[in-house]
Amino acid sequence: MGSPATEHMKMLCCLLSLLTLACPSAADYLEDPNLGSSLLPHYEHDHADAVGSSQDTRLQIFTVDYNNVQIPYEVTLWILLASLAKIGFHLYHRLPRLMPESCILIAIGALVGAIIFGTDHKSPPVMNTSIYFLYLLPPIVLEEGYFMPTRPFFENLGSILWWSVLGSLLNSFGIGLSLYGICQIEAFGLTDLNLLQNLLFGSMISAVDPVAALAVFEEASVNEQLHMMIFGESLLNDGITVVLYNIFIAFTQMHRYEEIESIDILAGFARFFVVGLGGMLFGIVFGFVSALMTRFTHNVSAIEPLLVFMFSYLSYLCAEILYISGIMAMTACAVTMKKYVEENVCQNSYTTIKYFMKMLSSVSETLIFVFMGVSTVGKNHEWNWAFICFTLLFCLIWRTLSVFALFYISNKFRTYPLTFKDQLIISYSGLRGASSFSLAFLLPGKLFPRKKLFITATLVVIYFTVFIQGITIGPLVRYLDVKKTNKKESINEEIHMRLMDHLKAGIEDICGHWSHYQLRDKFKKFNNKYLKKILIREHQPKSSIVSLYKKMEIKLAIEMAENAMKISESSTASLQRCRNRHDHRLSPAEVESMKDVLAHNLYQVRQRAPSYNRHNLPSNTSEKQAQEILIRRQHSLRQSCRKGNSLPWGRPVNATSMRYLSLPQDHSGQPTRRKARHVTFTAPQVGRSRSDTPKVIKAP
Repeated sequence: MGSPATEHMKMLCCLLSLLTLACPSAADYLEDPNLGSSLLPHYEHDHADAVGSSQDTRLQIFTVDYNNVQIPYEVTLWILLASLAKIGFHLYHRLPRLMPESCILIAIGALVGAIIFGTDHKSPPVMNTSIYFLYLLPPIVLEEGYFMPTRPFFENLGSILWWSVLGSLLNSFGIGLSLYGICQIEAFGLTDLNLLQNLLFGSMISAVDPVAALAVFEEASVNEQLHMMIFGESLLNDGITVVLYNIFIAFTQMHRYEEIESIDILAGFARFFVVGLGGMLFGIVFGFVSALMTRFTHNVSAIEPLLVFMFSYLSYLCAEILYISGIMAMTACAVTMKKYVEENVCQNSYTTIKYFMKMLSSVSETLIFVFMGVSTVGKNHEWNWAFICFTLLFCLIWRTLSVFALFYISNKFRTYPLTFKDQLIISYSGLRGASSFSLAFLLPGKLFPRKKLFITATLVVIYFTVFIQGITIGPLVRYLDVKKTNKKESINEEIHMRLMDHLKAGIEDICGHWSHYQLRDKFKKFNNKYLKKILIREHQPKSSIVSLYKKMEIKLAIEMAENAMKISESSTASLQRCRNRHDHRLSPAEVESMKDVLAHNLYQVRQRAPSYNRHNLPSNTSEKQAQEILIRRQHSLRQSCRKGNSLPWGRPVNATSMRYLSLPQDHSGQPTRRKARHVTFTAPQVGRSRSDTPKVIKAP
């Protein structure tokens, strides 16, 4: 046997011989350009600046390749610039009350667009159909659905659906038909716009984005009904608008090759409801699956946020695969996850989900608004005074007509109808934003030759609603003095709310009238009996009041932690002021005055204020105090005289010796000697909550 080194050498020789047979020679490898380009990274050289081929192949110490990172680099700069603008916007505390945040983002985008246009630079392709519908829109929809207040939303679900669905349809068809009538006037030069194109433009210009209105409502603490109407519209309007948008594009494509028949119109209406309801069912299923998955993640809590985002995004993608509404699917999935997933994930995961979701939504809206400002400055515009002015006018008119007409009908079926002021605020809060601009920008140019006109009109409507209506809606709410809410989250309120829910459900059951209280009670029973046992992990608090108390304690702790810096700064400032303050010694007269105040008023601090009773007149405070002192002194004397008969362990005296009447009991059957020893003191009971009923104390 040879040495180990010899054996290793033989093995290496065998491997080298195999590699020589299997691979081409080194010279052939270097001479083959196709093989080298397929296996090595491709570098482009500037042959104009090169002196020779030998200099091109040499290793360079410092190179610049901006084209390779241009798009992500410029997008990152956009986001960074918008973030700096947001920081400056919120540093001045009065500025957010004067204008919405979208105004500053559009202004930054217009500044960037002017720089790009002035330097003849091409804007990066931030907005196209795939980027918007697959990457920018889902985070916005997910954030709106996940942080939706479920109870007030479902309490006003009928009115929200009535207003969101019919309101979107009325605005879309009203604006489209009105503009089609304007286009028939030859003097305006719009006769080439047919009915389908106007209806499509009406559907995308009716997409509202009342983010600024919601921010004003939260600051002003308006009533819950008004807030939920605007919030529900913003939640469902995007899905309804996108469905109408896709249906009209399909009709436009169909109209190029064949005539549209009545059966196609009926199929379009049927598709509208099938797409919406199918998306909701799809999202609920994915929400249940995500809740079931998070039930078993107590040992791997790091993947809990990932499951939430992946399942919600999968619901959107799978719905788009089946040509149903991905927006409705993601909204339903987010609402379902909110109810069950929060019970399973830990507090760190919940915090991560909350802030990461808000961050993604903020980045998406920032990119859309900045790109809107960039698109404002450029050559891709077509101006037509008639079309743009009538578009703005019809948006305001049809918004107002739909609000007052639909709420006039819905108020007849509401327990608490919306007032005229509420309806006026709803009609004024129809701000247009990211959705309208994105849908207009993504119109196919082959189907719509006047696409630039649609983009220009959409930008004008957005600028008017965001800058004019968005700035003035806050003063309008304060001027109209809209009804506010004083509702605060507390355990006491939750207990009384559940008590009233059970009481109303029982009354409805007795009367044989089924309403949302009865449906809510049935769902709670089904949820507690089946769904929670399947979807929520074990070792949860049996009482939902305990769970609510834990959530409120955690919320309070988070708020205290967030405000700790402000508190510490204020306490440090007050301590510094106390240190800088000179010592002030009291004069003898002030000391005597303080002693006199304490001597005459110290006992009154311990006394409780008696409640009102219409049967008894309040007595003088000094008399009550004298009576209480006399009662306590008599009680101490009685205890000292009855040492042998005192009750052990501080037990209360027998109830028969206590009287709650103002007159002594008539002991006619007892001897006169016993009656003479009764000493009665009438005094109000200290600490009684109902009345100042006097009681009798008997001396032995």
